[in-house]
Amino acid sequence: MNAGALAAGGEALLFLHADSYLPARADDLVLQALRTRAWGRFDVAIEGRHPLLKVVAWAMNTRSRLTGIATGDQAIFVRRDAFTGFPEIALMEDIGFSRRMKRVGAPACLRARVRTSGRRWESRGVVRTIALMWRLRLAYYLGERPDELARRYEK
Repeated sequence: MNAGALAAGGEALLFLHADSYLPARADDLVLQALRTRAWGRFDVAIEGRHPLLKVVAWAMNTRSRLTGIATGDQAIFVRRDAFTGFPEIALMEDIGFSRRMKRVGAPACLRARVRTSGRRWESRGVVRTIALMWRLRLAYYLGERPDELARRYEK
C-alpha cells in the first residue's frame, strides 16, 4: 500500500481491497469529504447469502463511527499531504494506520457503501470468523506481534 501511494500521482489516495467495489460517484464523495477532513472511509455492505452478514456490516460501520478506527474493507482514503504511511506489519495495518490518523483528526465516515465479498466469511463460518476477528483484535491491542496474528488468521 505504501509503494502504491508513492507511485500514485493524485492528491487523494484510496485503498481498496481486490474483492470490493466502490459506490457510484465515489470519486466525488471522497473529494468532497477531503475538503474538510484529512482522511476517511466508507460504510461497508458484505455480499453473501448468510443473514448475519448484514449484522456484521452494521456492527463494523457502527464500531468505526464510535471509535474512529477504519478497516481495509471500508476503502480508506486520505489526502496525500496527510498520508503518514501504513505500518509495515503483517496484519492490522489498517488499525495501526487509523490510530495514527486519529492524531491528525477524526475520519470522514461516509454512509455510501463499499460492497465487499462475504465469501471468506461464509466459507469459514460467519460466527467463527466474528470470534476470530475479535480475538485477533484483542491480541493486537494487548501487544501480540502482528506476524503471529497473521499466522493465526491464515489458519
